[in-house]
Amino acid sequence: MNTRIDETPENFHLFVLYEDNHILAVHKPAGLLVQGDASGRPNLLDLAKAYLKSKYNKPGRVFLGLVHRLDRQVGGVVVLARTSKAAARLSAQFRENRVQKVYWARVGGRPEPPAGECETYLIRQGSRNVPARPEEPGARAASLSYRTLAAGLETSLVEIELHTGRRHQIRAQLAALGHPILGDRKYGSTVPPLRDAIALSARRLTFEHPTLGRSVTIEARHGDPFFQAGLVRAD
Repeated sequence: MNTRIDETPENFHLFVLYEDNHILAVHKPAGLLVQGDASGRPNLLDLAKAYLKSKYNKPGRVFLGLVHRLDRQVGGVVVLARTSKAAARLSAQFRENRVQKVYWARVGGRPEPPAGECETYLIRQGSRNVPARPEEPGARAASLSYRTLAAGLETSLVEIELHTGRRHQIRAQLAALGHPILGDRKYGSTVPPLRDAIALSARRLTFEHPTLGRSVTIEARHGDPFFQAGLVRAD
């Protein structure tokens, strides 16, 4: 399904990737908040509720449970729960790291080696997460694996699988490896962001369906986040 609605002056598009009685999975555009905040900006949760309300002619308020998040500058797969039972069970899977989370990123340079593991400790420093020693107060273990899908003269397309779920983890760890994500000025990229977007996409989520007990894989509708974000020309 590729249902699209335009509910905001900014003309954000909501693409439905999967839908049943318990789950709504959508492709979040980069630059769109997942949940509303004090800024009053458009957000994914309100767009998705408006979609369900319109499609099913629902009276009153529409329930949608938020079970995980993406940074505003990041696009890709977001799974929402349509029932409280699904919300509780999906939240537990994310909390216990039982969801396979795969991302694609365009980074500066060529990672060497082209595939590997990155295990560090991260600590909050202002609005950023930075590498830390294990004994530092507040330091938390962060682990991911990566592999290079394509390497150009100046940028590479990298696939990342998260093993932990720390704030800004991919952004911080790739920057620490010397390969910041394109457009991510906060973590050292020299490429300016475009429309609040960085070249990072939540490519694929695999989890257990909250009521059917089978594995479900949801894949993003876009491929290379380098082009999705429209930051610079390809090599």
